[in-house]
Amino acid sequence: MIRRTGLPVRSLRARITVLATVLAAVVSLVLLWLAWTLVGDAVAAVPQLPPGTIVRVDGADIEASLLADHLREHARERVLIAGAVAFCFVVAAAGILAWTFTSRVLRPLREITDTATRLSVESMGERIGELSTRDELAELAHTFDAMLDRLQAAFEAQRHFVANASHELRTPLSVIRTELDVTLSDEHADEAELRRMAGVVRDATERAEQLVGSLLLLARTDGAGLVLTEPVDLAAVADTAWRAVRSEAEGRGLRAEFNLAPAVTTGDAALLERVAGNLLENAVRHNVDGGWLEVATEQGPRRVTLRVRSSGPLIDPATVGELFEPFRRAGVARTARSGAGLGLSIVRAAVQAHGGAVSAEPVVGGGLSVTVHLPASS
Repeated sequence: MIRRTGLPVRSLRARITVLATVLAAVVSLVLLWLAWTLVGDAVAAVPQLPPGTIVRVDGADIEASLLADHLREHARERVLIAGAVAFCFVVAAAGILAWTFTSRVLRPLREITDTATRLSVESMGERIGELSTRDELAELAHTFDAMLDRLQAAFEAQRHFVANASHELRTPLSVIRTELDVTLSDEHADEAELRRMAGVVRDATERAEQLVGSLLLLARTDGAGLVLTEPVDLAAVADTAWRAVRSEAEGRGLRAEFNLAPAVTTGDAALLERVAGNLLENAVRHNVDGGWLEVATEQGPRRVTLRVRSSGPLIDPATVGELFEPFRRAGVARTARSGAGLGLSIVRAAVQAHGGAVSAEPVVGGGLSVTVHLPASS
């Protein structure tokens, strides 16, 4: 809650006007003092007359020895009177002009403020647009619009993510609810029917558990820093990940080829194991029966590489980048039962948390090639 204080709120326009007026007043006073000093010095240079000489000045008789002082005081008095009048006019003109021109100069800033005030989650599409000026305020407006574009994209991505996550979680819960309702409504359900229902509920529960675990892992890695760092060999990580999916790959008749050279990086071993695990799981589960997969690691002077290529369905090159978005799967429907569609999203988040980069490209004839680049261990 924001509390208002009793102090008056000064606008930027008022502050600039006051500053300009004060500056004009100070400059005017300095000029007036210089004029007053110069007039006095000029009068002091009047030639001296012989003592006892009487001079008439402005209808008054002045003795010669007092003439210089009389002229000095008279000239300074005239300068002060004229200077005071000029001072008042200059200060008033400075205040009026500053107030008027400041209003025009700050008009783009008011537009920016008004737009920011009107913005909300429902009106993120509003923008300031092009301004008539080409100064720093126009650059500020352009930066503000660019920031709004990024925020709107983030909001839309968040909404899309929440909608997809809700849909994915609703599917196993609906299965559980339906199986329970059907079985409980059958008064003659025997042990075999109950076991069948329990098996379906268990599978749906496991799917929901896997989805929740993937969401938690994605939340942990997406934009988060690393808590634990240690030397990690990607070759060993890839070998461990292969052992976890080897039986499934052999059951589908997949041919696997490995070229695992030592490739040491520094990072979180658990996250890097999940990176390799997700890539190999995708390569096996989204493959075709009797297909192939290739896994390679490489050590470079500044970075290490993990590459997983596999056969599979044809993928449109224009949609490859979308595979790293949550709930996107290669070649299968978003609501398919194989996986949650978060594997490559977790890979990208984990790789970015390690300061690396990940890319993908379709394989000619069908399939996908994913390449991970990570900084080499120093």
